[in-house]
Amino acid sequence: MLQVLPALVTGGVERGTVDTAKALVRAGWKAYVASAGGPMVRELERAGAVHVTLPMASKNPLQIWRNVEKLEELIRTLPVDLVHVRSRAPAWSARAAARRCHVPFVTTFHNAYKAHNWFKRFWAGPMARADHVVAISNFVAEHAHRRFGVPESLITVIPRGTDLNWFDPSRVYPDRIAKLAKEWRLVDGLPVILLPGRLTRWKGHAVLLRALDILARRRGRQDFTAVLLGDNQGRNAYQAELEELIARYDLKTSVRLPGGAKDMPAAYMLADVVVSASIEPEGFGRIAVEAQAMGKPVIATDHGGARETVLPGDTGWLVPPGDAEKLAEALEAALALTPQRRLQIAALARAHVQRRFTVDGMTDGYLKVYTDLLFPQRG
Repeated sequence: MLQVLPALVTGGVERGTVDTAKALVRAGWKAYVASAGGPMVRELERAGAVHVTLPMASKNPLQIWRNVEKLEELIRTLPVDLVHVRSRAPAWSARAAARRCHVPFVTTFHNAYKAHNWFKRFWAGPMARADHVVAISNFVAEHAHRRFGVPESLITVIPRGTDLNWFDPSRVYPDRIAKLAKEWRLVDGLPVILLPGRLTRWKGHAVLLRALDILARRRGRQDFTAVLLGDNQGRNAYQAELEELIARYDLKTSVRLPGGAKDMPAAYMLADVVVSASIEPEGFGRIAVEAQAMGKPVIATDHGGARETVLPGDTGWLVPPGDAEKLAEALEAALALTPQRRLQIAALARAHVQRRFTVDGMTDGYLKVYTDLLFPQRG
């Protein structure tokens, strides 16, 4: 079994790849991963999978063509019985190599890939021309069918899985929380509003800042701390825009931009409410699921995968994308929750994730797809 992706850096695609490889090894399969490498290679190899370093992140047509030959050689010599690709650029090479070797070819739509012009549809084309397509949400599945013409019979929805051993409130010790609280310069007694996510415009940071301004004016005070948690990944101009908005709204004492954080469970533990303010629909919405696993109420935008991960009225709120007024109303409601209601939400939220969004559930789904393709007579 060969999984192919651009690189093994930190992210939802990479996390799913490594978790699937671990499950394959436990089930007695030989698990191979081809990518340009990255910090998660070590974890992959510790689990017993084999990593092959190839320039799979390249979008250069010449390199893509060269990768076909390299992958074909891998498939024939290892040998490989099935190829699973998780991104558009390497899909061109992986599909061609799989077809040459007459092995099943599986793709995962990790997002609702853009298809508003011919080139976008062309670029994502190999992802749709597979023996089976996995979608990470019903929203993505519908998009793959409607915009890329993938037959519904060839689509399986497998939501991303969350590691409930890592995202477990009972396993986050006080020293981890205290360390992060000091780094963020939190003020004792003030509730914390957390928006995790890299600093990029579509994540909706500006919408949250407008909502915080509205909230502060309604309450007549800034009795909260908001943390915009994420690296700017070189988007210095965008971060400067956010800092200008913070100054314009006179929120300097109430908003933190600490960069990224490695200890996300501790970050969630510090939050009184977690916000996902994306102005474009997300294919899944990992932040909302992780926050709920930690027992935190969530406010997310009412589109994309969030409609499938948040239970309005039970585990959080859904608000119209880009609507700062509605977001401010939801923030006010979240900050007004009683301790008893918070405990109820925490229990409902974690149970919701345990039912639908576990790593085991995800990997079981993938193994079933692989097995059904390789051994159709068993069905």
